[in-house]
Amino acid sequence: MAELVTIARPYAEAVFRIALEDKALAAWSERLSLLSAIATDEQMRACIGNPELSATQKSGLFKSLVGKALEASEANLIEVLASNERLAALPEIAGLFESLRAAQEGVKEATIYSAFPLDEQQRKALIEDLEARFKTRLTAEVVVDQSLIGGVKIVVGDQVLDTSVSGKLESLRLALKN
Repeated sequence: MAELVTIARPYAEAVFRIALEDKALAAWSERLSLLSAIATDEQMRACIGNPELSATQKSGLFKSLVGKALEASEANLIEVLASNERLAALPEIAGLFESLRAAQEGVKEATIYSAFPLDEQQRKALIEDLEARFKTRLTAEVVVDQSLIGGVKIVVGDQVLDTSVSGKLESLRLALKN
């Protein structure tokens, strides 16, 4: 899907610039999430790919499905995407926009692999410790992975912090092997 990313990037960057100028990053996140959900609907995908429908018909259908009054910039985005046959790229545009927003706000995504489910208090304490360690705000997803035996393995960007029992056993195995 590298091609779809290449297609979506200029649109995402343009929308991001507009959102920054208007100080409306959160509002645009919601808008793009809604537009993305519409674009991923199976029936809508069939309409988007239908060569018998004109760009005007596709954008009109899309706008009617939004279910609320559109701002001029939203309507313009839909019309531009429809006229360039890029409505199918909306989910990718939304994803790229969220990445740009996270970078702007200094937030990184973390994945926490835990041998056991974490309650909310444990999750919050762990995220606070990780934010101090990585010196950035984090949004975290917790994934239960029983193969870790105990402890946690944390992935933030390209950095991995493995304090799991299986990770320590693997380190010990490699040390003994060498």
